[in-house]
Parts: sequence; structure tokens; C-alpha cells
Amino acid sequence: MKIGIIDNGGQWTHREWRVVKSLDVDAEIYPNTVGNEKLDGLDGLVLSGGPASIESEVGKLGYIKQYIETHSYPILGICAGAQFIALNSGSTVSKAIHPEYGKKIVTFIRNESIFSNLPKSITAWESHNDEIKNLPGEFILCASSDTCAVQAYYHKTKDIFAVQFHPEVNNTEYGVEIFKNFLDVCKR
Repeated sequence: MKIGIIDNGGQWTHREWRVVKSLDVDAEIYPNTVGNEKLDGLDGLVLSGGPASIESEVGKLGYIKQYIETHSYPILGICAGAQFIALNSGSTVSKAIHPEYGKKIVTFIRNESIFSNLPKSITAWESHNDEIKNLPGEFILCASSDTCAVQAYYHKTKDIFAVQFHPEVNNTEYGVEIFKNFLDVCKR
């Protein structure tokens, strides 16, 4: 199995790679400008976070729209990756009323899909100025925090999953379990 990790300029892209590798899965980091054909044959794709503002700098996210629309393998969007998935599907993404940086309690409304077997609440690491304001009907909201309504979600019919927080860092509880659950989907 091989997982591609799209580097959107995030500070923790290599941590995502490291977590996947620690789970005995082959992983490769690609810039978000890599040709779409280079991603053929992967078993899954992680869209990393990044410093770009989805509201004003979406162009800095390269070709991730094509990656999402062209390939049918499972996708996990993290932070800016999650925001882009939502925006690309018709959501509103804009400046957060309460930007989050640091530890935050994330409460799961639904513990299913790649969020199964997690406790009702976890401590998660946040680093974002923008946020998803709403989700289109094809997505299921799974988690929120007291200042950010959309912390985790997934698509009803496609293997597309997303988290606003950073599961790849040690400060997030159960982050490795989220990656394990995502990799289980990729093995199907």
C-alpha cells in the first residue's frame, strides 16, 4: 500500500509522512503542483495543512482540486486540506471569529467512520485562522469545539474525510488512531 501526502506548505507535512511510515505503510510527499498522473496508482491521499488563507490565497493550494476530482481513492484533508474540500463542495470558508492555536477540546457528535472507537472528547492541536462555516448536505458532521463548529466530517458516499485539527502531532490525543482508521479504509 502507498499513500501520497500533498504538501500545501504546512509546518507538519513531514509529521504526517512520519505517522504513516510508523504504521508500516509506504508514503511519499508530493508538492501541490505535481502533475496529476504522478498520483495514479496510490491507495490514498492526505491533503496537508498549509499557511495559505483559504479565503484569500486559495491559489496557493496548487492542483488539489484536480487531485480530488480525478482520483477515487480515499482522501484525508487536514486543516487547510479540510477547508479546501469543504469549499470545493460548496461550503463557506472564511476568517474564524475565534482563530485557534494550541490545545482545544474537540467533542465528537458522531463516532463513526475513521472516527470510530474514539472517546466523546479529545484534546487536539489547532493552528488555523480560517474555518468552515457550514457543510453541504453530502457531508456528515462528526465533531466540533466550543469556538469552531466544524472540526471533523466525512462524505456520505465517497471515501473523503477531513479534520480541522492536526492528528499528526503528539499534542493531539488519538491522532494515530485516526490515521490507522483512514489506512484501514485505504486497504479496502
